[in-house]
Amino acid sequence: MRGWLGLLARLVVGGVWLYAGWLKFGDPAASTTAVRAYQLLPLDVADAVGRVLPAVEIGVGLLLVAGLLSRVAAVVSALLLVGFVVGIVSVWLRGIPIDCGCFGGGGYDPDAFSQYPWEIARDVGLLLASAFVLVVRRTRLALDNVVFPA
Repeated sequence: MRGWLGLLARLVVGGVWLYAGWLKFGDPAASTTAVRAYQLLPLDVADAVGRVLPAVEIGVGLLLVAGLLSRVAAVVSALLLVGFVVGIVSVWLRGIPIDCGCFGGGGYDPDAFSQYPWEIARDVGLLLASAFVLVVRRTRLALDNVVFPA
């Protein structure tokens, strides 16, 4: 049963990463604007993160969906999600109303404060699913089972 639940967790988290990365991949300017809006990183670093992040998200998503290097991908996923939660909490506490930029967009959002709790809850849920993939070790229908037999 854990193997099937692990598959579900892998597919959900991987699918979210693929979707988020794909939406941002074609618009690096919007991605860098979203990272800059958090006001946590120097501009040069924020720009670099904004350009690289969509490719990282797509890569993590592909690995999770395929079930290849699942545990490594789950760790990277969890670290990214912790960073996103910290970022959202940070702007919320500092009174900065921005779109999280998680699925494209970013920048000023007058409705941001009502969205922050839902965005945090979503990311914590995805973090827990990533942790589950890490703990389960082996999931159903994963290339890990072929490439790295038990």
